[in-house]
Amino acid sequence: MKTNHYESVVVLNATLEDAQSDSVLNRIEDQISSNSGQILNIDKWGRKRLAYPIHKQKSGFYVVYQYEAPRELIAKLERSFRLDENIIRFLTIKLTKKDLEHIAKKKAQVESEAAIAAEKVKKDVVDENKESND
Repeated sequence: MKTNHYESVVVLNATLEDAQSDSVLNRIEDQISSNSGQILNIDKWGRKRLAYPIHKQKSGFYVVYQYEAPRELIAKLERSFRLDENIIRFLTIKLTKKDLEHIAKKKAQVESEAAIAAEKVKKDVVDENKESND
């Protein structure tokens, strides 16, 4: 069975409590995993203000899923998104090879910047210790 890479952005009702939103997110993860899909990355953006009200809501809880799955799963997944009252918006796109390369390059850049920042902090701590000992 041929699989493709997909990215789904899901906006949950912001009035949900953490336990309820975790339950919805776990259902999504289970549905992807149980239908021959593999979750590659989950990025929780958190509560954000919406550009315009949706169902009288002014904010939503954003979650981005990157996963590899068979094409048939997308229809099932989007149907469950439509039926779930706690999901106020969603968008699923198929990622191209160019998109995947861009994501990998961006991830490597972020990791290298984090390593440089960690090294700088480590150096500053060592310098402070030397100054306090002198």
